[in-house]
Amino acid sequence: MIKRAKVIKATGFDPWYNLAVEEYLLDNVAEGECILYLWQNQNTVVIGKHQNPWKECRTSLLEAEGGKLARRLSGGGAVFHDLGNLNFTFLMNKADYNLEKQVVTILTAVKMLGINAEMTGRNDLTVDGRKFSGNAYCFRKNNAYHHGTILVHADMSKLSRYLQVSAEKMRSKGVDSVKSRVVNLNEFNGSLTIEETSDAMIKAFKQVYEVDAPVMTYDSLGDQDVINRLYDKYSSWEWRYGEAPDFDINLEQRFSWGGIELGLVLKKGRVEKAVVYSDAMNQELIEVIPEIIRGAEFKSEVLASRLNNFKIDGSISQYPGTGEYLKDIAEWLMDKGF
Repeated sequence: MIKRAKVIKATGFDPWYNLAVEEYLLDNVAEGECILYLWQNQNTVVIGKHQNPWKECRTSLLEAEGGKLARRLSGGGAVFHDLGNLNFTFLMNKADYNLEKQVVTILTAVKMLGINAEMTGRNDLTVDGRKFSGNAYCFRKNNAYHHGTILVHADMSKLSRYLQVSAEKMRSKGVDSVKSRVVNLNEFNGSLTIEETSDAMIKAFKQVYEVDAPVMTYDSLGDQDVINRLYDKYSSWEWRYGEAPDFDINLEQRFSWGGIELGLVLKKGRVEKAVVYSDAMNQELIEVIPEIIRGAEFKSEVLASRLNNFKIDGSISQYPGTGEYLKDIAEWLMDKGF
């Protein structure tokens, strides 16, 4: 049960530092506490934990034009951040995690701004069928977060300039371009500012959770050495880009819950190494798939059997539809017939 709350407002626009603070808060949120973290990034593409950066973003163009690539802890797809976008993160113990309440907070804030919005699909908040907020989630042993974007007056030309969204994904969304499926809230409230949106989020947070929530900046946080070490991780090449080995087999497929790209290195007819890229929300499951199939004989029925027989438990089971993920992947591999 939430007994106390606080709001942390970022004072800088460096995505690597802001993500470092987010992970620090995730690890240090107190029992019975809920934290609303509000932050902004400047000229940044943020990819999901298991996405392939070169496929999701025109990385060379982004960096040549002074932008930054960042990788977050949560799953889901790539997003563009600039100072016309407000990011939010709800952090709490897993026992207090309540997605409905968190979403109601956002929708209440938007309604306070004179705009009616709703949640649609697996993780989108929309107005008139167009997305102004994409959401993603992270669960750890004891704590969890739900974070996302609120497009207020973002530069849509840069969104489509830097992001590379596959035609198949666009077709699955029923639209023909990334720009056509997203919208800034200032299209519905022409004078809307980031500060007004931030104030509405804080007011709605206090109202929905029925708590007093002091507003603080992250400059007041302790353990700056820990945050600095996390910054080193988020700014590193290894975290942002990772390895891109040469695979013997590359397989790609899009499902209702997201896309998957499976890269396999084979040795003597068995899977010696597997790498999975995905925009699926359940990042814990994506992380264990390579372990499930490593060492298996490279035959459709063998790989499918390993996936079908995998026991789902722990943090993996926190995400809805986990069994569907494995079933879909197993059926897809069986259909490949190798």
